[in-house]
Amino acid sequence: MQATSRRIVTNQAGPHQGLETRVARALEYPWRKPVAEHTREAFASAARWREARSDMPLILDAGCGVGLSTRRLAEAFPDHAVIGVDRSESRLSRDHGPLPTNAMLVRADLADFWRLAFQAGWRPARHYLLYPNPYPKASLLKLRWHGHPVFPFILALGGRLELRSNWRLYVEEFLLGLGYATGTAAEIEALDPAGEYLTPFEQKYHLSGQPLWRLALELSYRPELIAKAWAVR
Repeated sequence: MQATSRRIVTNQAGPHQGLETRVARALEYPWRKPVAEHTREAFASAARWREARSDMPLILDAGCGVGLSTRRLAEAFPDHAVIGVDRSESRLSRDHGPLPTNAMLVRADLADFWRLAFQAGWRPARHYLLYPNPYPKASLLKLRWHGHPVFPFILALGGRLELRSNWRLYVEEFLLGLGYATGTAAEIEALDPAGEYLTPFEQKYHLSGQPLWRLALELSYRPELIAKAWAVR
């Protein structure tokens, strides 16, 4: 099987020069944008599902797309409760067969969902960011997760965080942001899925001959990253 997928084109020559400033701002001024009501309701449903499986470690599949990665993670970790979150109803509604009993798909705004998860004291054992939208134009740094105001909440949740991308610069920037926020160092790895694809994007990029990259590390639960008193409104 062959695939054709265009490589990412960017007007950046290297990591964004404004990244450190954006991370510092996110740490100094915790994000207070009101949570969308549909996400609040979706989180409440997910919290009830999670409570019924409170004896199982939690895996978050953040930006799960059509949910195949959530299914595959649930099959790979049958003793974990796996929650996949995506904002697109059309992606989540595609028929890929029944979900494993230890998996749930949630339609929600991911940035709001992360904040609610932090507020609720969730501590995922594993946390996946699989092929997030790269927003490759330099002007769109604020839309990449490491340049977004929600970045400290992602890190504060803790657990084994794994980021995968076909754009090495995205992973390099995420690692730099992690260093600015926590002082943590890690290594970026080349990824060879060897036919064991977690997502359709991973399969498409790999079969198109694009290199894939992974950043995986253990993060401590870090509520102190949210530096000032805040409330999810």
